[in-house]
Amino acid sequence: MQIRSKVKHSAVHNFMSALVLISFILLSASCETIKEDEVTHLKVFHEPGRFGGWPANHGIWSWGDEILVGFSISWYKDKDGHAVDPDKPRHHVLSRSMDGGKTWELEYPEKQGALLPRGEKSFGTAPPGIEYPPVTELKDPVNFTHPDLALTFRMRDAAGDTPSYFYYSYDRGKNWNGPYALPVFDTPGIAARTDYLVEGENELLVFLTAGKSTGGEGRTLCVKTEDGGLSWEFVSWIGPEPDGFRIMPSTVRLSENEILTTVRRRDGPRRWIKSWLSSDNGESWEFLGDVATDVGYGNPPSLIKLRDGRLAITYARREEPFGIRARISNDDGRTWSDPIILREDGGNWDIGYPRCVQRSDGKIVTVYYYWDEETGPERYIAATIWDPDILN
Repeated sequence: MQIRSKVKHSAVHNFMSALVLISFILLSASCETIKEDEVTHLKVFHEPGRFGGWPANHGIWSWGDEILVGFSISWYKDKDGHAVDPDKPRHHVLSRSMDGGKTWELEYPEKQGALLPRGEKSFGTAPPGIEYPPVTELKDPVNFTHPDLALTFRMRDAAGDTPSYFYYSYDRGKNWNGPYALPVFDTPGIAARTDYLVEGENELLVFLTAGKSTGGEGRTLCVKTEDGGLSWEFVSWIGPEPDGFRIMPSTVRLSENEILTTVRRRDGPRRWIKSWLSSDNGESWEFLGDVATDVGYGNPPSLIKLRDGRLAITYARREEPFGIRARISNDDGRTWSDPIILREDGGNWDIGYPRCVQRSDGKIVTVYYYWDEETGPERYIAATIWDPDILN
C-alpha cells in the first residue's frame, strides 16, 4: 500500500498511520477471502415458507460426480431459537446431483417408509399419511465394500437419551433397507449421525455421540462391527467425559494405523472445534489440538481427506460476520491454515451443519443450511463449490 500526502505530517500522525497500515496487513493475513472465480454458490433446496436444515445430521455420499445428501424440511416460523414451526409436518429428504453439484433433484424416501423422522418433536410433527416401519434386528450382513453402498446412522433425539438406528442401500440411495437397531453401548442413549470408516467387506468403524453419565449431550465414542452389522462392539471413548459437551465427530483415516477425528466442543460460553488422534485404529486417543475457535455460537465440522493427501475442514461461523469458513492442513491435522472465507453474508447464527465431498476435478462441494438478506428469512439448503488449491 502506498500512502501519499501533500502536507507535512506530524510524528504522531505518521505513527498512527503506520499502526493502521500494520493492522490492515495483519488482518489481511489472518483470513483468506476466496475470489469470485474460485467459488460458486448454488441452492440445493429453497421454497418460500419452508425451513431446510442440518445436512450434518443426515449424511452425504458420492460416486464420482454423482452426489447424494440428506437434510430436513420443516415449516418456517419466526421465533427464538431455530425458526421452525413445531406444529407442522417435518420431512427427512434426499437431494441428488448428477453433475458434481451444479443441479439438484429432490427425493422423498419416506414414500417407501425409509429415513423417517423419529423424535425431535420441536422440529415438527410426523409426515401425514406415512406408516412408520418398526426398528428391527439385522438378519443378513451388510457388504460395506459394495460399490453403490449408501449407509446412514440416524438418531431419535439429539439429547442422547434414546436409541439410534441405521439404514443401508445398494443402489446409491434409491431404495433403503432398515431401520435396524443400534446398541446403546451401556450409555444413556446414542445420538447418531453418519460418520464411519469402511475397514473391509463386513468391517466398519463408526463414530457416535452418546449421552453423558451425568445426563445431557454428549460424549463421543468409537464402535465397530466385524460381521456386517449383525453385532456391535464398543471400542473406545474419544477423550474423557467433558464438562459441557463433545459431539458430532467427523473422521478420516490418515494411514494404516492412524485415524483423525474432529469434534464440536462446548464448555460454558466457549465453543470451538478440536481434534483427537488415534495411532492404534481407534483403540485409544490423544488430544491433538484446537482446529477452529472462530465458530461463534458453535457448529459441527465436516472433515475430508483430499486425493492429494491434504485435509480440508469446513464449518459455519455463527457470529458476525455470519458465514461459511474452511481450513486446509498439509501435515495430517497437526497445523491448519488461517480461515478461508467461503462466504460471510449470513442473516444470523442459524446456519451451517455442513457436509463435504471432493469432485472428480478436485473441487470441493460443501452442502449446508443458510439464509441471507436477499433470500431469507426462510432457511435454504446451499451448496458451495470451491477450489482447495486457493492457498497454493
